[in-house]
Amino acid sequence: MQATTPELRPLSVGEVLDVAIKIFFRNATTLFAIVLPIVAPVQLVANLIETSVTPDEESFTQTSPTGEVTFDLDDLWLFATGLVVLIVLGVIASTLATGACFKAVGDAYLGERPTWQGSLVFALRRVHSILWVTVLSGFLTILGFIACIIPGIWLWVSFAVAVPVLLMEGVRGRRALGRSRRLVKGRWWPTFGIVLLGSILAGIVGGAISAALEAVALADPDNEFVSVVFGTIGGTVAGTLTTPFQAAFVTVLYFDLRVRKEGFDVQLLAERLGLAARPEGAFRPAPAELPPPRPAGGEQPPYWPPPPGWKPPSER
Repeated sequence: MQATTPELRPLSVGEVLDVAIKIFFRNATTLFAIVLPIVAPVQLVANLIETSVTPDEESFTQTSPTGEVTFDLDDLWLFATGLVVLIVLGVIASTLATGACFKAVGDAYLGERPTWQGSLVFALRRVHSILWVTVLSGFLTILGFIACIIPGIWLWVSFAVAVPVLLMEGVRGRRALGRSRRLVKGRWWPTFGIVLLGSILAGIVGGAISAALEAVALADPDNEFVSVVFGTIGGTVAGTLTTPFQAAFVTVLYFDLRVRKEGFDVQLLAERLGLAARPEGAFRPAPAELPPPRPAGGEQPPYWPPPPGWKPPSER
């Protein structure tokens, strides 16, 4: 059974978030089934590692008779190694879960019914490419923040739809970043508003859940078992809720940018992703065979898809 294909029209900032929330709730079971088996084991391992490598303050620091404070280098190296492992595990798990959620949300937006198995397989086959785009965009954004903060914010927004570009169009590496930047160009401030508001909403929900469960664990700080259990539950629930929602609003944003700039055609992308097969012998009608033009102004083409060579006034 197919879902309703979305209306192809530009969306406001509020409408992008509204569509993302609706897709999130309508496909919550599938999205949770994607994220949960990835996040839960990683959260458990991460909490066990954190508990094991975090040094005891009394044994970690030593004070000499002269009052000089020294540190146990073995504990320091163990802690640093554990921290690196935690970061690597977190990045890989987040990359896979987010990529699979992008695929599921994209299917839902195209009017198909997503499956958690198909989405995970799709993301697994491309996880190295997703990871490379994620790391590359993060590295360049950090350089921008180091340079003068404002370039970092500009790059963060400009690369916002790089992963959807990779998954939906097959564009990889630096070309995916460049493609994302071109899509965002001319729509930087609305994109900034969507990314910022979506991130704040996800952060509030995830932070509230994690804080509530961590507060329970802190009630008995000496009990490592309680700390591991509630830390794992808190991180798992927060990640299961926020990861699909973030993928939802970024994916809807990506489609909206393509609708505005390219007269995005759902059927063409569905065929590219293998969601809908074009009948044998079928062809795209020539401009003369398209429906009569409908009134449109501003950034909108006269009909979907636009006539060959059509560009928004802002790009002419």
